[in-house]
Amino acid sequence: MKTSCAVMGYLRLGVSTPALRVADVAFNTGEILKVIDGLHEQGAQLAVFPELCLTGYTCGDLFYQDLLLERAAEALPRIAAHAAERNLAVVVGLPLRQGGFLFNCAAFLAEGRILGLVPKTYLPNTNEFYEERWFASAREALAKEVRVGEHQVPFGTDLLFRWKRHPDCLVGVEICEDLWSVQPPSCAQALAGATVLVNPSASPEILGKQDYRRALVQSQSARCLAAYAYASAGSGESSTDLVYAGHSLIAENGQVLAESERFCFESRWAVSDVDLLRLRQERLRNNAFSAQLPPGTWRVVEFDSGDPPLGVLLREVAARPFVPSGERERSARCREIFALQTTALATRLRHTGSRQVVIGISGGLDSTLALLVTAAAFDKLGLDRQGILALTLPGFGTTARTRGNAEKLAEILGVSLRVISIDAAVRGHFKDIGHDGETHDITFENAQARERTQILMNVANAVRGLVIGTGDLSELALGWCTYNADHMSMYGVNAGVPKTLVRHLVEWCAQSEFSGAAADILHDICATPVSPELLPPDAEGAIRQKTEEHLGPYLLHDFFLFQAVRMQFPPRRILFLAEQVFAEQFRRAELLEWLKTFYRRFFSQQFKRSCLPDGPKIGTLALSPRGDWRMPSDASAALWLAELEALEAENHIGPD
Repeated sequence: MKTSCAVMGYLRLGVSTPALRVADVAFNTGEILKVIDGLHEQGAQLAVFPELCLTGYTCGDLFYQDLLLERAAEALPRIAAHAAERNLAVVVGLPLRQGGFLFNCAAFLAEGRILGLVPKTYLPNTNEFYEERWFASAREALAKEVRVGEHQVPFGTDLLFRWKRHPDCLVGVEICEDLWSVQPPSCAQALAGATVLVNPSASPEILGKQDYRRALVQSQSARCLAAYAYASAGSGESSTDLVYAGHSLIAENGQVLAESERFCFESRWAVSDVDLLRLRQERLRNNAFSAQLPPGTWRVVEFDSGDPPLGVLLREVAARPFVPSGERERSARCREIFALQTTALATRLRHTGSRQVVIGISGGLDSTLALLVTAAAFDKLGLDRQGILALTLPGFGTTARTRGNAEKLAEILGVSLRVISIDAAVRGHFKDIGHDGETHDITFENAQARERTQILMNVANAVRGLVIGTGDLSELALGWCTYNADHMSMYGVNAGVPKTLVRHLVEWCAQSEFSGAAADILHDICATPVSPELLPPDAEGAIRQKTEEHLGPYLLHDFFLFQAVRMQFPPRRILFLAEQVFAEQFRRAELLEWLKTFYRRFFSQQFKRSCLPDGPKIGTLALSPRGDWRMPSDASAALWLAELEALEAENHIGPD
């Protein structure tokens, strides 16, 4: 699918620490031009260079030298012209005079011109910093323009720069210490609509400062729901008293996307694609961004830069967005989720005074996780696990493998176990409703599911307990549950956990919480195909009804769920992202087909989500009608399906 950054809602952003010689403007300019060439080869559209990078930050009293100031200003048109030839917009730092004051400025260059100059507001003047000796704060500026060569250029901290090719790309500029202040200018810029915040900086390195700086950039990008590009001065700066490491990084909404190597004398840069569409959607969901600053406060300058074809995306796209990739982080996340589920259920049991619960166990992933959570909740409350009544309810499709795993796990956990076959009851029901019992239709399947739920509910009444629901978030999204059957319970502990994460939680329990026979059973459950086991097994007694063969891979559906509901992305964007991560596993036609399945089911099955039992929210995505997701049950999917059909037509993709 041929496309571009602007079409897909991305901006390819670069941060650089060029090689530098203190006070050598010609050398520094040449290095900046070389970096521009390198960034151009990577398709960058906006490049950010360090504070005072044309002269060096550590010039000291040389900043009083007219010759240094003049040469720095003269370099701007040359850099602007060079960048324009390569379709880049750039931000570079230099000292600049205006109205009898000297300002530490960032110049925004695009289309071969100097589009604006932003002076620094907060000047550090303690410890190793003496900026007030040479520079004036932006608050002391006397005019909103400054003359540079033959041109009058907009000047001030009220400047924002809008990319002509994408209205969501509005760039705000602050300089080094501005970010470290109590009220960074970037906060006001973000409230005025800036989605990309850039910071030319000269931050010296001391022990531990790298981590602090990274955390500061991350937190500011999260607070402002923005991309944040931080370009810092490097080792070419004077080492008279300090060391500069060139720590440049790009963050987006709290996540570091790219980071440069430190302590290098050669030019270094980092590039990433920042997601303008994501930032727009995050702001739409956040009420804080509805309170805009008064009109007329900001001057917006439009700029253009290239928009090359977008092939490989220069940012990580998680194939399993609900599952951390690193083992240590994944283990910590599983521990936290298990604690959330356990505490939620324990709270409900305390409130109701229940000392008995009923749970249907099948030997599958969902009911296994629910059973483990229930056992932990009973332990947390000091209740006897015998109060957990685990029911296996074998039917026409139950296999020896799943039933055996369920019963052995219940025995090891020390819960009460009852086996109640549903065969006779369902056959009697078939007779009552005139079903032949041989036609494997939806009635054949759902009658079994409803019989199981009826038994669970009635047994719960008999023991004065609660029915624990086992269905997960992915099944709720797709409506893969029988209405008024496994769809219903008295508390759904897995309602906030997607299927791809359920598997990891059970694996984590096997590795961290259990050993021996219990761990072996849990590993085997994880290796069992996902199935409702409502159709008879095959000739060898193995599972014949495999959910993912009919419904599509949960790997894809969880990916689609995250992108469509959490990120609110349109089908075209979701397909593009899916191709970025699944190209080696699935053909484009397969991705389109399963994406259509996702949309059809997600829209048509909302009525099941509109009356969900209580259950805990676990991550940033939930589908409870009382919480995160409010959607009419009769909403049409036509708009989304039409876009997918158009995507099929673009590449002449038809059914296999």
